[in-house]
Amino acid sequence: MIRFLFLLLVLAGCSAGTPFFRDIPATRIAVNGSVFDVRVRGHLAEAVRINTQYAPRLGPIRDRAGLAMAQVSGCPILDVLGDASVTVGVLGCDREAGERLLLTAISTPNYECVDYGIYENLGHGYGYQVFECTPY
Repeated sequence: MIRFLFLLLVLAGCSAGTPFFRDIPATRIAVNGSVFDVRVRGHLAEAVRINTQYAPRLGPIRDRAGLAMAQVSGCPILDVLGDASVTVGVLGCDREAGERLLLTAISTPNYECVDYGIYENLGHGYGYQVFECTPY
Protein backbone atom coordinates (compact mmCIF):
# COMPACT_ATOMS: atom_id res chain seq x y z
CA MET A 1 0.00 0.00 0.00
CA ILE A 2 2.83 2.40 0.85
CA ARG A 3 4.48 1.68 -2.51
CA PHE A 4 1.24 2.49 -4.31
CA LEU A 5 0.89 5.82 -2.48
CA PHE A 6 4.52 6.70 -3.18
CA LEU A 7 4.08 5.91 -6.89
CA LEU A 8 0.89 7.98 -6.99
CA LEU A 9 2.65 10.98 -5.43
CA VAL A 10 5.60 10.71 -7.82
CA LEU A 11 3.34 10.51 -10.86
CA ALA A 12 1.17 13.38 -9.65
CA GLY A 13 4.25 15.59 -9.50
CA CYS A 14 5.07 14.97 -13.16
CA SER A 15 2.40 17.33 -14.48
CA ALA A 16 2.75 19.98 -11.78
CA GLY A 17 3.70 23.41 -13.04
CA THR A 18 7.06 25.01 -12.48
CA PRO A 19 7.28 27.28 -9.40
CA PHE A 20 6.22 30.44 -11.30
CA PHE A 21 3.03 28.71 -12.56
CA ARG A 22 2.38 26.29 -9.67
CA ASP A 23 -0.75 27.92 -8.18
CA ILE A 24 -2.43 28.47 -11.56
CA PRO A 25 -5.03 25.90 -12.65
CA ALA A 26 -4.10 24.06 -15.84
CA THR A 27 -6.14 23.70 -19.00
CA ARG A 28 -5.58 20.32 -20.69
CA ILE A 29 -5.41 20.45 -24.47
CA ALA A 30 -4.34 18.02 -27.23
CA VAL A 31 -2.57 19.17 -30.40
CA ASN A 32 -1.58 16.69 -33.13
CA GLY A 33 -1.00 13.77 -30.77
CA SER A 34 0.65 15.72 -27.95
CA VAL A 35 -1.28 16.45 -24.75
CA PHE A 36 -0.35 19.54 -22.71
CA ASP A 37 -1.33 21.13 -19.41
CA VAL A 38 -1.26 24.85 -20.19
CA ARG A 39 -1.04 27.60 -17.55
CA VAL A 40 -1.08 31.34 -18.27
CA ARG A 41 0.31 34.03 -15.97
CA GLY A 42 0.98 37.62 -17.02
CA HIS A 43 2.84 37.76 -20.33
CA LEU A 44 3.95 34.11 -20.13
CA ALA A 45 2.33 30.74 -20.76
CA GLU A 46 3.66 27.31 -19.82
CA ALA A 47 2.87 24.05 -21.60
CA VAL A 48 3.82 20.82 -19.79
CA ARG A 49 3.62 17.78 -22.09
CA ILE A 50 1.93 15.00 -20.12
CA ASN A 51 1.72 12.14 -22.61
CA THR A 52 4.48 9.70 -23.42
CA GLN A 53 6.11 9.93 -26.82
CA TYR A 54 9.04 7.99 -28.18
CA ALA A 55 12.15 10.20 -28.63
CA PRO A 56 10.36 13.56 -28.84
CA ARG A 57 12.30 16.34 -30.55
CA LEU A 58 11.86 19.97 -29.55
CA GLY A 59 11.13 21.12 -33.13
CA PRO A 60 7.69 19.52 -33.59
CA ILE A 61 6.85 19.67 -29.87
CA ARG A 62 7.71 23.39 -29.83
CA ASP A 63 5.21 24.12 -32.61
CA ARG A 64 2.49 22.04 -30.94
CA ALA A 65 3.12 23.67 -27.55
CA GLY A 66 2.94 27.10 -29.19
CA LEU A 67 -0.42 26.23 -30.74
CA ALA A 68 -1.71 24.93 -27.39
CA MET A 69 -0.58 28.07 -25.54
CA ALA A 70 -2.10 30.33 -28.22
CA GLN A 71 -5.40 28.45 -28.06
CA VAL A 72 -5.65 28.62 -24.26
CA SER A 73 -4.46 32.23 -23.88
CA GLY A 74 -6.17 33.66 -26.95
CA CYS A 75 -2.94 35.53 -27.79
CA PRO A 76 -0.33 35.04 -30.48
CA ILE A 77 2.91 33.52 -29.22
CA LEU A 78 6.06 35.56 -29.87
CA ASP A 79 8.54 32.81 -28.98
CA VAL A 80 8.66 29.40 -27.32
CA LEU A 81 11.59 28.40 -25.09
CA GLY A 82 12.25 25.17 -23.22
CA ASP A 83 12.65 21.49 -23.93
CA ALA A 84 10.46 18.63 -25.15
CA SER A 85 8.72 18.30 -21.75
CA VAL A 86 8.23 21.85 -20.48
CA THR A 87 7.99 24.90 -22.73
CA VAL A 88 7.36 28.55 -21.91
CA GLY A 89 5.82 30.90 -24.43
CA VAL A 90 5.99 34.69 -24.50
CA LEU A 91 2.49 35.99 -25.18
CA GLY A 92 1.93 38.67 -27.80
CA CYS A 93 -1.36 40.15 -26.51
CA ASP A 94 0.64 43.24 -25.57
CA ARG A 95 3.30 42.94 -28.25
CA GLU A 96 5.52 45.70 -26.85
CA ALA A 97 5.62 44.15 -23.35
CA GLY A 98 6.25 40.68 -24.82
CA GLU A 99 9.12 41.90 -26.99
CA ARG A 100 10.60 43.76 -24.01
CA LEU A 101 10.41 40.53 -21.98
CA LEU A 102 12.12 38.59 -24.79
CA LEU A 103 14.84 41.22 -25.16
CA THR A 104 15.50 41.10 -21.41
CA ALA A 105 15.78 37.30 -21.47
CA ILE A 106 18.14 37.32 -24.44
CA SER A 107 20.33 40.25 -23.38
CA THR A 108 20.86 39.17 -19.77
CA PRO A 109 24.56 38.30 -19.61
CA ASN A 110 25.87 34.97 -18.39
CA TYR A 111 28.36 34.98 -15.56
CA GLU A 112 31.38 32.88 -14.74
CA CYS A 113 32.00 32.72 -11.00
CA VAL A 114 35.06 31.71 -8.99
CA ASP A 115 34.58 30.40 -5.46
CA TYR A 116 37.29 31.86 -3.25
CA GLY A 117 36.63 29.30 -0.53
CA ILE A 118 36.08 32.07 2.01
CA TYR A 119 33.07 32.18 4.31
CA GLU A 120 32.27 35.68 5.60
CA ASN A 121 30.80 35.25 9.07
CA LEU A 122 28.24 37.87 10.07
CA GLY A 123 27.84 36.46 13.57
CA HIS A 124 25.06 34.44 15.23
CA GLY A 125 25.56 31.61 12.72
CA TYR A 126 24.83 33.79 9.68
CA GLY A 127 27.19 34.39 6.81
CA TYR A 128 27.80 33.93 3.12
CA GLN A 129 30.20 32.30 0.69
CA VAL A 130 32.49 34.69 -1.24
CA PHE A 131 32.44 34.50 -5.06
CA GLU A 132 33.82 36.77 -7.76
CA CYS A 133 31.77 36.77 -10.95
CA THR A 134 32.48 38.28 -14.35
CA PRO A 135 30.12 38.40 -17.35
CA TYR A 136 31.13 36.58 -20.51
